[in-house]
Amino acid sequence: MTGSLFQLTFLLAAPVWLLMIFAPHWRGTERLAASPLTVLPILAVWAVLAAPVLPELWAAVSSPDLDAFRELTALADGAAALWAQVIAWDLLLGQWMYREARRLAIPPLLMAPLLLLTILLSPVGLPLFLVARAVWTTRENPQPPHTL
Repeated sequence: MTGSLFQLTFLLAAPVWLLMIFAPHWRGTERLAASPLTVLPILAVWAVLAAPVLPELWAAVSSPDLDAFRELTALADGAAALWAQVIAWDLLLGQWMYREARRLAIPPLLMAPLLLLTILLSPVGLPLFLVARAVWTTRENPQPPHTL
């Protein structure tokens, strides 16, 4: 069951990611990406996975220690629960990036690889998006030269 829930975690997030990447202008995508409720099914899977390892999970988060996390991730349910948590938060992050890009009119062709990178490695995708956002904002709103 744990393996199936592990797979289900990403399958629940994938439609939102696919819409943000391949149908960014569709009104349904905009509505879906604006809702934080998209992560609730993933968090429900997290709860099912976390319940059997709650003592180990609590030990790992209440007093963070590398050995406690190592013990938690050695358990299939523990590793899968952490995966579900990462997938949920990455999805929220991707939705924010998508909405920011739409607000600033950053082209979908620029955003698609950034969103894909965020799915795979959000600690790389987010900083690259922040750089792209800063460059795009500066480019679209150049500051007038300072006069004395």
